[in-house]
Amino acid sequence: MTNTLQNTSSELTAFLGQTMLFSGLPESQLVKLATIAILQFYDKDESLFQQGDTGAGFFIVQSGRIKIFKLAKDGREQILHIFSEFDHFAEVPALDGKPYPASASAIEPAIVLFFPRQPFLQLLEQQSDLAINLLKSFARHLRHFSNLVDNLTLCEVPTRLANYLLQLSQQANSAETVTLDLSKGQLAARLGTIPETLSRVFAKLKRESLLDVQGMQIQLLDLERLRELADQQDK
Repeated sequence: MTNTLQNTSSELTAFLGQTMLFSGLPESQLVKLATIAILQFYDKDESLFQQGDTGAGFFIVQSGRIKIFKLAKDGREQILHIFSEFDHFAEVPALDGKPYPASASAIEPAIVLFFPRQPFLQLLEQQSDLAINLLKSFARHLRHFSNLVDNLTLCEVPTRLANYLLQLSQQANSAETVTLDLSKGQLAARLGTIPETLSRVFAKLKRESLLDVQGMQIQLLDLERLRELADQQDK
């Protein structure tokens, strides 16, 4: 069950100053933001909100990971994005008051800061720097979802998987062995496919000596060919 507790203003102020959304704001503004933030705790698989719920506010992840997803009519899940420490999400519903366009739940135990809509709007009217940061945030999210649409509509599953593995490698300083940060079921949902198809793609790339799979550890055997695969699009 989700719990809330009183914020420690100094700790929250320091944390907020490290987030991309609030970076560069003077301490006086960060203090005001800390006063309206509500600390919330979520267990693994616990829902933050469902698609269609009223857009009551937005969130910043303090620890753990949160997935944003949609469900198809057949119940299949499509993960749109995964947010981790310092990331923020659901700003648009917090501004326009319309329902959340997707659902959110915790992949693992998580702590998030919730910013209620009305108090945040009042601060936004007073702080032009905050408004500018928010516009930058919208641009980043728009770019991400544009890339996601391109990936799902123009790329086959092997290309999507190659892109994902190369991103993990880049995050690990170009490591040739990466650790999956999602279960294979969650990864299938992230890549817009089903677990059975993903397993077949892993097996195919293993047969072609592009990678080796040992549980959650993936050894990238041929980075050059993986990059070539990642660049492929449907014509």
